[in-house]
Amino acid sequence: MVTRGPVRRLVRAGVVLAVVLVVLSGLLWGLQRRLVYFPDDGPVPAAAAVLPGARDVVLETSDGLRLGAWFVPGPAPGAPAVLVANGNGGHRGLRAPLAAALAGRGLAVLLFDYRGYGGNPGSPSEDGLARDVRAARAHLLEEAGVPPDRVLYLGESLGAAVVTELATEHPPAGLVLRSPFVDLAAVGAEHYPFLPVRALLRDRYPVAERVATIRVPTTVVLGGADSIVPPAQSRAVAAAAAGLHRLVEVPGADHNDRVLLDGDALVDAVVELAGR
Repeated sequence: MVTRGPVRRLVRAGVVLAVVLVVLSGLLWGLQRRLVYFPDDGPVPAAAAVLPGARDVVLETSDGLRLGAWFVPGPAPGAPAVLVANGNGGHRGLRAPLAAALAGRGLAVLLFDYRGYGGNPGSPSEDGLARDVRAARAHLLEEAGVPPDRVLYLGESLGAAVVTELATEHPPAGLVLRSPFVDLAAVGAEHYPFLPVRALLRDRYPVAERVATIRVPTTVVLGGADSIVPPAQSRAVAAAAAGLHRLVEVPGADHNDRVLLDGDALVDAVVELAGR
């Protein structure tokens, strides 16, 4: 009899905790894509106003969307071209310094925004971004005239997952993954450890699983102090890569530090693969 009160309080506390977890899980299920994708509507300036020699282009997706993009031609016909897949935030204007650095090293560059980003129609999802990056590749081949064996993919964080999926169907000349995660659930669990993230996520992005099947030269670039994607996850992606060429770790660099956005470590990694 003397223990009934404490037991009841424990039971009530357990019920309250269960209700809170159910509510939070329901919110995560309904709002999860708002926690994954952070689109910036812009405004996005004209390409020529930001990147010398660049031009505005439009990408046509398989489900009928028209996406804004910038293309910087190479210095000569047949120059290697880099398809850049952004991370989950901002818009292509924030990647202009990267494009300028790559163009300055003799590469053509295509920057584009996913659906829902940079004023584009639609809402982002794993399937939608897969369609978007295919439209970007098709533009390089069909409109810009870049041979398939001269196209490299560069993916930043979430974009690393996007180009890895593309590479399973359309292998590039080289693959550069900047700050990749093992899969979306693994990185989500780092930020929401109290929720059953893996059971709830609609979008999966299994990077490590897919990169193990891609036999093209692959370079992984990561920051040693990344607070968004744990460095251990990027190292695990490198360890899983069937075609690992190099692992480039920048000591002390966090996820959005300039050295990882458009610094020499990243640019040199792309240029090296382009020269193979």
